[in-house]
Amino acid sequence: MNSFRAVRGLLAAGALSVVAVLGVSTPASATPPNIPDKTTAVNELNGLRVQPDGSSAGYSRDKFKHWITIEGSCNTREMVLKRDGTNVQTDSSCAAKSGTWYSPYDGSTQTSASAIQIDHMVPLADAWRTGASGWTAQRRQDFANDLSYPQLVAVKGAVNESKGDKSPDLWKPPLTSYWCTYAKMWTHVKSKYSLTVNSAEKSALQDMLGRC
Repeated sequence: MNSFRAVRGLLAAGALSVVAVLGVSTPASATPPNIPDKTTAVNELNGLRVQPDGSSAGYSRDKFKHWITIEGSCNTREMVLKRDGTNVQTDSSCAAKSGTWYSPYDGSTQTSASAIQIDHMVPLADAWRTGASGWTAQRRQDFANDLSYPQLVAVKGAVNESKGDKSPDLWKPPLTSYWCTYAKMWTHVKSKYSLTVNSAEKSALQDMLGRC
């Protein structure tokens, strides 16, 4: 895919503002793209297959190639930093040199890109256990770098590390007011990629969506 088509596709999906593509400054939105409304999320959750998680045998993060080059010298992480940050300034290699990032999971504000990690909404290891173990390498790469769905979120590093690869029955954002949005994003991603949920996970998501 050539760079023009890549950028055009990201813009069409609402993943980036024109400003972010040009590597200049501020994003069009402080949230990931394509977050569904509650009704859509509830319907999607009801459509997911419920079954116990599979094995982690054979899992490796290396099987989900990331971060890939998206445009010019900018990789997926750098694109999300620009998208989710405010007044983000980058150098010639696309690295964020300054800016402000609101971490939606805990409500904190960070002023250093080094304090920010890009969370996979549905963790790679969870995806592996719930269907991705049978995917092609290309589909796993697409999943790990998905800018068109709410799969990538810029958050404070310590919060992302506390989440690890846990599903919502085992970990929820510290900021309870974000639970509704979190559940909508998680469900939407699992629905797009036809991943399964276990019964405890589904119950947790139903409770979180009930807070919307």
